[in-house]
Amino acid sequence: MSGILEAQHLRKTFRGGDDRLLDVLVDVSLAVHRSEVLAVVGASGAGKSTLLHLLGALDTPTSGEVILDGRRYDRMTDAELDGLRNARLGFVFQFHHLLRDFSALENVAMPLLIRGVAEDEAASRAEELLARVGLAGRMSHRPAQLSGGEQQRCAVARAVVTDPVVLLADEPSGNLDERHSAELHDLLFALARDLETAMIIVTHNRQLADRADRTLRLANGRLHPEHATGALS
Repeated sequence: MSGILEAQHLRKTFRGGDDRLLDVLVDVSLAVHRSEVLAVVGASGAGKSTLLHLLGALDTPTSGEVILDGRRYDRMTDAELDGLRNARLGFVFQFHHLLRDFSALENVAMPLLIRGVAEDEAASRAEELLARVGLAGRMSHRPAQLSGGEQQRCAVARAVVTDPVVLLADEPSGNLDERHSAELHDLLFALARDLETAMIIVTHNRQLADRADRTLRLANGRLHPEHATGALS
């Protein structure tokens, strides 16, 4: 198995309120390749978000390892992992997590500013992406002044502003109605194609999952292949 992002024999155990150990992930291995879109589906509580957090270096596995572009997470320092999350990975969650006191432009530019990119360069790139996601006329608005769909499109622009090699999306349209969900799905796939970014999507949305190149089902702590469509349009 080889890919731009790999997980090898991941196990994640939590301690419950009754002090018993609960295995959420038992033995999970996967690889996603450059420009590939992978969907992960499964019942609520199956551990889909837990898996995405491990792949995104937001949490650590009980055992097993995650490798991005040949580098193992468990061999990186905290500072290196911070840099990896900022520069190599993009995140889109069900709720946008935009900074409420900053404009759309400032929110999208923030990851670049954290990296030390010059303010004018960061603003230029943020403007480009906000226009790309249909928010050219809303750049100076704060999150509370944007609709739910606009907030999520802004979050998508922020997720790809650093040109990540992998985009991780956790129920990205779960908080939107059917029309806005469809628009967001089109946007995500177009950006993945145009930027040649691999994408892993955790979703309950069957229509979204069916657009992926591959779909894996998480059940009983393990991944099972569903199908390979080859559809990236």
